[in-house]
This record gives sequence, C-alpha cells and structure tokens, in this order.
Amino acid sequence: MKNLVGIDKNKAAELSKSLNQLLADYELFYQNLRGFHWNIKGKDFFELHTKFEELYDDAFIKIDEIAERILTLEGEPLHTYTDYLKVSKIKEARNITNGVKGVEIIVNNFSTLIHTEREILDLASEANDEGTVSLMSDYITQTEKTLWMLNSYLH
Repeated sequence: MKNLVGIDKNKAAELSKSLNQLLADYELFYQNLRGFHWNIKGKDFFELHTKFEELYDDAFIKIDEIAERILTLEGEPLHTYTDYLKVSKIKEARNITNGVKGVEIIVNNFSTLIHTEREILDLASEANDEGTVSLMSDYITQTEKTLWMLNSYLH
C-alpha cells in the first residue's frame, strides 16, 4: 500500500521515524547554537557571535523542512522538548563561553547529524523516495563543507 506521494507506507513510516531522530537532533543542535551565540566571550567574540547566528538560522530552516517532510510522508513530527530530549543523540551544552570549546561541540554535533543524514539517505534510496534523497543530499553537501571550515578554524 502506498501513501499519497507514492511511497510504500511501511517504508514511509520507517523514514518518518528516522527523520524524527534527525528533527530531535537538530532541535538540540539549534538550542546549543543559540546558547553559544548568547554566551560567547573572548577575542573571537564578534567573529563567532556572527557565525553561530548564521548556523542557528540555517538549523531553524532545516528543522521546518524536516518536519514538513515527515508530514509529506504522512508521519507526525515530534514537537516537544520532552520528546526531543528522549530521542536526540545530541546532548545539551550548558554554560559554554569559550569559543574554541563551542566550535568543538559544533563539530561533534555536525558529525552526529551527518551520520544520521547518511542513514536516512540510504533508507530513502531504498524506498524510492526522491524528495527525501534530495533533501538529505543537500544537507550532507552543506554539512561536509561547514565541517571542513570549522575544523580548519580549530587547527
């Protein structure tokens, strides 16, 4: 049996579950970025304050896209922090004021995100779900470049 967009309902349900994992990860990632943006101190304040804002603006857009993709697949996106905290592989980062420490956490978080994005890409390919494949391909391309840049900042 297929859903409205022509994806097998069982495969769509599996994809929705994985996308909810990614949604929860992005929600925690987003909030961590907000905290870094607000609390950063030191000589790199202006540069990192701006970069963290750029990153959380991008994460905010992705959160909406992921939730809408889940709905397109006829799933239900998670929408409470209680659920996000139960599911997310990304953990809360508290009281981070050191810029280098913040960037290190972001690099680790991006590594978690890209791992999940690749898993979803594989599932979507198997389900013949071009919409999710395209979304994950775009995210992976962006994440790889951002990881390279942030890692260069650290070294």
